[in-house]
Amino acid sequence: MNFRRGRSADVPEINLIPLIDVLLVIIIFLMLTTTYAKFSGLEINLPTADASKQAEPPNEVNVAVTSAGQVLVNKAPLATATVQAISEALRRAAGDAKEPVIVINADAKATHQSVIDVMQAAQAAGYPRISFATQSPH
Repeated sequence: MNFRRGRSADVPEINLIPLIDVLLVIIIFLMLTTTYAKFSGLEINLPTADASKQAEPPNEVNVAVTSAGQVLVNKAPLATATVQAISEALRRAAGDAKEPVIVINADAKATHQSVIDVMQAAQAAGYPRISFATQSPH
């Protein structure tokens, strides 16, 4: 018994208007609830001067430690890498500078003892400010 003999099957269709209405309500809600970061700052007009900036000598002593354990103070290699020799080289490199910063550039494969020797030499020379140079990954 086929009661629907003359009728064709209805094709289901998707009504997009309610979907669009809901998406618009969500967008409006997000726009209203979003907080926008406002950077406030002071506007400062600095005074100007005609004098040129005085060149200050750098207050750093660069110490490089190679992977072989060789120590270079301001790019000058040392004959021996003992604590006393490094300490004397640091004093010569610092000169008259008050509290110079000792910047240690150690190779990644340098021994831990080599770096500790440089730190002990800086302490023996009376320079407590030590910094380690690193490089950022590529």
